[in-house]
Amino acid sequence: MAKNRLRAALALFLFAGTACTGATAQTLVLVGGSVYPSPDAAPLSDAVVVTINGVITAIGSRSDVKIPADARTIDCTGKTVVAGFWNSHVHFTQGAWNNAGSAPAAALVEHMQTMLTRWGFTSVWDLGSDPRNIMPLRRRVDSGEVPGPSIHLAGSIFPKGGHPIYLPPEMQLPEAATPDEATQLAKRYAGFGLDGVKLFTGSFKGENNPVVNMDPAIAKAAVDVAHEAGKPVFAHPQNIAGVDAVIAAGVDAMAHTVAGGPVYSTEQLARFRQQGIALIPTLSLFSKLPVGPDIAARLVTNTVNQLKAFSDNGGPVLFGTDVGFTTIYDTTLEFELMRRALSERQILASLTTNPARFFKAAKKGRVEQGFDADLVVLDGDLVTDVRNLARVAWTIRAGKVIYQKP
Repeated sequence: MAKNRLRAALALFLFAGTACTGATAQTLVLVGGSVYPSPDAAPLSDAVVVTINGVITAIGSRSDVKIPADARTIDCTGKTVVAGFWNSHVHFTQGAWNNAGSAPAAALVEHMQTMLTRWGFTSVWDLGSDPRNIMPLRRRVDSGEVPGPSIHLAGSIFPKGGHPIYLPPEMQLPEAATPDEATQLAKRYAGFGLDGVKLFTGSFKGENNPVVNMDPAIAKAAVDVAHEAGKPVFAHPQNIAGVDAVIAAGVDAMAHTVAGGPVYSTEQLARFRQQGIALIPTLSLFSKLPVGPDIAARLVTNTVNQLKAFSDNGGPVLFGTDVGFTTIYDTTLEFELMRRALSERQILASLTTNPARFFKAAKKGRVEQGFDADLVVLDGDLVTDVRNLARVAWTIRAGKVIYQKP
């Protein structure tokens, strides 16, 4: 037992030292891995990726790329290097994030690894948390004190009387009964410095209660404010009426598939494509609902079919898990379920190029010269087995190691 404790302490010490080195090194080089510059590109074998001051400055074969003398190198032999992952649907609402502005950094780092960085995430969208708590967390992350992903925050707006059954009844939620109230809430979020808005165009009240849907005019009022400020709008649709409200209001991204609904109609698919609406499937969320196995299987089939129809229609798919609300931290199941509808390369695109393009992050999403040094080193090839996307050895943000597999 004493030896086990000693080994654990030594491992923690070694990781802490590595993380510290990664946080201060200006030049980081990945050597010997198989690099996918983008989801649709052929991999580069036995490649070298040089990053300086958070930017990729060179990529190529060992014979073509000179490694700077002052570089910290990571041996990636037998591993796969891809661009940093985006999770476009997370929540920093768990107790571990309480008082994030003043809580001990070590506890925050530990939970950040458990929830996000050990799964390769270098950018995330929080679709509903208390900004007074998470804004200080973001500052600590961006300063390097708490190694973590780039955090983008969206403020929520619920329909009047649309308090979801799965949120504590005593929780005060921002509800809008009129377009003017939605306008004021959206302006308030912009004033807080938030990056977007999330609308509950459908809110689940319970098994024996109907879904409360948001009037499209109310939703559009919030959309207009956000779009005027250049910010995206997400929506929790819940049912087909909520999907129709997404279309009518001009929402940018649906934060879920609709587990209880049919495949999107031809008319809905046409509007999705015309308006450039994106989809965040969150398939694993529906597979773990507290229902019988037969019902769960039917819900998953519904959502997989919706994802396939949406993708085949040419719509942008963004990876997201609703983690923080759900405690399914391991991303393996999400990849397995997505693979029923998409190819491995399409799934990689949902993690990298799709969100970078959708959120206008021009220097992210690819392993190319001049791009941000947001990188993930995987233990295996994603084309061989999609589950390898969850087998992360290193997560690197802006050229700094924010997670290393023990």
